[in-house]
Amino acid sequence: MTVRMIERQSANFDARARAIDMLVLHYTGMTSAEAALDHMCDLAAKVSAHYLVDEAGAVYALVPEDKRAWHAGVASWAGVTDINGCSIGIEIANPGHKLGYPAFPEAQMAALGGLARDILARHAIPARRVLGHSDVAPTRKRDPGERFDWRRFAREGIGAWPDKLAARAASPGFSLGDGGEGVGELQKSLARFGYAVAADGTYGEVTEAVITAFQRHWRPATVDGIADGQTRTILRALLEVGGSAGT
Repeated sequence: MTVRMIERQSANFDARARAIDMLVLHYTGMTSAEAALDHMCDLAAKVSAHYLVDEAGAVYALVPEDKRAWHAGVASWAGVTDINGCSIGIEIANPGHKLGYPAFPEAQMAALGGLARDILARHAIPARRVLGHSDVAPTRKRDPGERFDWRRFAREGIGAWPDKLAARAASPGFSLGDGGEGVGELQKSLARFGYAVAADGTYGEVTEAVITAFQRHWRPATVDGIADGQTRTILRALLEVGGSAGT
């Protein structure tokens, strides 16, 4: 499809010091696309993204791709903490969890898909580095959330998805307060995948937040922060597909 591009320049950017190797998707979390555009073009706000896609499928170009937009904040993936420096950020107009969290309209998803494919054609971004804001900032963010159709995008060549989702496994899960070798191995696997979590063998609040973020992306049917058998099987499948360290 032809992407409708509208120039709406933001001054909220600076120079890049790294090559682009990541695409990060967000929702705006605001009442309207126009409110989000005004916010990202406000110098005082100190936030921006490279693009915004509204509900009707219009794409707004805010920051040139060769510049570092300010969209990820405090974030980390595969040991890299300057996510803004290596990524392209796309905001998707959606009021988010605090304001009702409606479904993403088809026109918006189709336009977003076209934009993302264009970006991937221009930059060497591995499938497992097409991520949500919640993946790179799991203790702070929930976007784009469990209603975003990551599986559809992976089928269109945008991002990673396991070939077969595991059936719900009967094995017990790990949850907040658990500990031991099994929790430590789970944490090591999450870190190999790219999430910022220490392998301390304790299922604390950070591990729970990381599992919740993982489920929002790759097991959205049930987002409960419990590392049940299905969640762990999906993680293993994704590691087998893509190796380690967010490749």
